[in-house]
Amino acid sequence: APKLPSRTICPCTSIRPVMNTSLVSKHSLKTQKGLIPLLRWQFIKVSFFGAQCFPYLESGMSERTDLKSQDTQRLLQAADKEEIRDVLMRYGRGVDRLDEDLIRSCYHDDSFDDHGHWKGNGQDFAAFIVESLRERSHHTTHAVANVLIEIDPSDPDKARSEAYSLAYLRRNDEAGMEWLDFFSGRYIDKFERRNGEWKIAHRVVVHDWSISNPLDASAFPLPMDSFIQGKRDKTDLVYQ
Repeated sequence: APKLPSRTICPCTSIRPVMNTSLVSKHSLKTQKGLIPLLRWQFIKVSFFGAQCFPYLESGMSERTDLKSQDTQRLLQAADKEEIRDVLMRYGRGVDRLDEDLIRSCYHDDSFDDHGHWKGNGQDFAAFIVESLRERSHHTTHAVANVLIEIDPSDPDKARSEAYSLAYLRRNDEAGMEWLDFFSGRYIDKFERRNGEWKIAHRVVVHDWSISNPLDASAFPLPMDSFIQGKRDKTDLVYQ
């Protein structure tokens, strides 16, 4: 609760605006002449000192209003960041499940995507990446990590984000040997909220490092056949 200035003590703290019934017990009807001035003094004390305290009460109410406004802004920003984070998660599911519609839902119609080996409209990228991953790999895992989202302080409908992209791709070469390609990079995104929806307006994929290693899938020390297997389409368990 807001505190009064330390140099001033609220004069109303000891005043009760309700008549003390002990006053009546001390004064019978025969002494009304003495009681009336006393009650009048009690009324003056409440009226005067109440007016003295009003600025402090008003100040406290203003501070509470400011705090509520700040709390509201924090809650709104938290909700915005969660919606943006949801877009990033949907993108990861879309590329691993080869779900073109889901990928497309992450981009505005006039968005731009710089994926290094592909540059163009984000909506068009959805079709490109689905076909590309289907042709050059048989399993992929795109993990999104270290997500940092910053709402534009001058425009609450714009935001920037940096998210780590850790992509694992399994493929077979022409000789039939299996490889594991690992790509470590970051999505540097500009988000915009239009018609109440946050989507990517501009994306650049930054490459930090990558590596490829031959893979011996049979060396894993668990019976993989006992697990429900992931699918790269809408027959995957997550769509059920």
